[in-house]
Amino acid sequence: MREYLLTFFIAASVTYLVVGLAGRFAYWVGAVPPTRDRDVHRDPVPRLGGIAMLVGLLVAMLVASYLPRMRNVFTESSDAWALILAAVVICLIGVADDIWDLSALAKFAGQVVAAGLLVALGVQLLYLPLPGGTFVLDSTQGAIMTVLLVVGATNAVNFVDGLDGLAAGVVGIGAAAFFSYAYLLARENNNPSYMTTSALVSVVVVGICAGLLPHNAHPAKIFMGDSGAMLIGLLLAAGSISLTGRLPSQDVDTSSFLLTLLPLVLPLAVILLPFLDMMLAVVRRTRAGKSPFAPDKMHLHHRLLEIGHSQWRAVAIMWVWAALVSGGLVVIALVGGWTTYVLLALAVVVMIAFTTGHPRRLFRRGGPSTV
Repeated sequence: MREYLLTFFIAASVTYLVVGLAGRFAYWVGAVPPTRDRDVHRDPVPRLGGIAMLVGLLVAMLVASYLPRMRNVFTESSDAWALILAAVVICLIGVADDIWDLSALAKFAGQVVAAGLLVALGVQLLYLPLPGGTFVLDSTQGAIMTVLLVVGATNAVNFVDGLDGLAAGVVGIGAAAFFSYAYLLARENNNPSYMTTSALVSVVVVGICAGLLPHNAHPAKIFMGDSGAMLIGLLLAAGSISLTGRLPSQDVDTSSFLLTLLPLVLPLAVILLPFLDMMLAVVRRTRAGKSPFAPDKMHLHHRLLEIGHSQWRAVAIMWVWAALVSGGLVVIALVGGWTTYVLLALAVVVMIAFTTGHPRRLFRRGGPSTV
């Protein structure tokens, strides 16, 4: 665990320190777009926070490769190096988009290229766990599903990046839950060092998100931009794919089904709300005769603001939902039991009330509201 904690602090501290340089670079290259109608901030804010996150990732992974117990992660498998290369590619594509506003088709092509690199370097889905057995994927099926998962995750995280600190918090919380699962699963499988690529990548994602948040929380001094959103989306999906490739594909009985399925379900659950938001946006824009990629101001976080929530409260609500969904799935898979189900159901009911209730009634001060 000490190696993971050291890696986390390196990723967080390096990201935090490099953000200032990334902001200056954004001003230098003109990656400070004017505010738009759909934006919730009033003054122009520089993008390219993703550059600082990438530097934090690279430094943390470099240090980890020299740690005695962590070294096996880089020598026994090429997954870690594949993730690093794909991360550099997707971040550079995001940097280009933050500076020059690439077309949706060009950005999509770049995402496919980054996902294709993962597949070419051996990081891909090998099977799908099913009750009572597994469905083994051939190379073509595995490649297609891997690309779809990675591209979907990068776009879903990009969609949720609409409020200060929202995407960094949601993904950081989900990555923390995934790290706990990957670490405990390594112990369960008698991995003597508890070191796996998926756990390492997850703790690095937590670190770079934590390093950005002091600069990105409301009022934000810098945005992660597409360079950061696509980066952490790719890492979240690729980490889960790497873990499924290291799990045994045989003898998946009913009792271990959810435990085996969780590497695929957990990242999807973390980005479930932004993914649904993305799907609704596509339907909404298509029905209106617009491009599915045409921006608007009807995302979930915009609706929370319309209800009357402040930016801080809207972000906190989304953070809690991410923690509830990701943490709840891990607890269900590892602990289970009716008590767990009941407590989680109560938590969901309370969160629905907080999310949909009128803030003036929920957070009134000094007794009943007179409004």
